Amino acid sequence: MKIIIIEDEKPAARLLQRKVEKLGLKVHTLLHSVEESIHWFENNPHPDLIFLDIQLSDGLSFEIFEKINIKSAIIFTTAYDEYALRAFKLNSIDYLLKPIDEEDLEIAIHKFKDRATTTSNLALDFDLIKKMLVNPIDRTFKKRFTIKIGQQLKMIAIEEVECFYSENKGTYLYTFDQRSYLIDQTLEQLETELDPQDFYRVSRKFIIPMKAIKEIQLYSNSRLKVILPSYKDDEVIVSREKVNDFKNWLG
Repeated sequence: MKIIIIEDEKPAARLLQRKVEKLGLKVHTLLHSVEESIHWFENNPHPDLIFLDIQLSDGLSFEIFEKINIKSAIIFTTAYDEYALRAFKLNSIDYLLKPIDEEDLEIAIHKFKDRATTTSNLALDFDLIKKMLVNPIDRTFKKRFTIKIGQQLKMIAIEEVECFYSENKGTYLYTFDQRSYLIDQTLEQLETELDPQDFYRVSRKFIIPMKAIKEIQLYSNSRLKVILPSYKDDEVIVSREKVNDFKNWLG
């Protein structure tokens, strides 16, 4: 498998290269700008997979697609906020949010191997993605959830949510009054529906609201442990790779 990385920050490119090669793969080329990338694609066979940063030193990486018909699968890497990432989810594009978590990287590569689908086979609306990243549309986020309980429907306002968590392939909403409800959405879908200023996905298992953070403790291996008001079934741990981004979210 031939892999290249397009990333304008050279230390970040080398770090991603090390993480990819730690998974037993080989990165063949590092590129750092739109201009350099266009020249490279004009003179080299296209790779199987590209890790592509959105914002390069000389412009958005989408400018590459305006010049070159890329015939490779793409996993975008981005530091954009969760709202902007809705554009990617709507277009079924794989992405990795910086700082890149090694577990997320491994999952993305496994998805690529399983699909074996090139970008040329995907109906990607790059104009929509570019518009949402550069000039976001009005933000609308979920305000309540409708939960089916037997033959009844229960309305739960977003202000009542202490956390969302996944367990045994299901996704649950947990409220401040210590009740859990199975919901239809996955955590990935919830990321597109919740206000990123108020909610943060601290791990693959948890999304938490800022208002529910009771305490933050230092944890092993440079991680953080979040204490919620009443949820005690499992530890809420912020991975080492997400600690800085989590702190930025807290402000």
